[in-house]
Amino acid sequence: MRYLILIFIIASCQFPEKDCLKFQTGTFIFESISSNGDTLKTKFTRSKNLEIGYFDNKLDSSSVKWVSDCECIYRKINPKSLNEKKPVQMKILSTNKDSYVFEYSFVGDTKNKQRGYVEKIN
Repeated sequence: MRYLILIFIIASCQFPEKDCLKFQTGTFIFESISSNGDTLKTKFTRSKNLEIGYFDNKLDSSSVKWVSDCECIYRKINPKSLNEKKPVQMKILSTNKDSYVFEYSFVGDTKNKQRGYVEKIN
């Protein structure tokens, strides 16, 4: 009887659906809030292996390596500091029609994960 109840509980749990493949390429808008409370917008275009971002009239590019449908590793192409040389891990947590919620951190830094929201515009 316990097993039947456990199976029923597990089967009735709904997990959010993720359609990550449609977000591996395209043009996106990412909004974040700075430490002083300003809303910052970044527009970026991602191909299967490259991401080019535009923030504050500056161009930024990173290589992209997808390790699964929903998870990738970014590496800055022209890092200007030791901190920029660190690879960043990004994982899509949930998707909607044209947006997704994700978490990211430096690779191996499990204590300082942050979350974000991205909208696909093309």
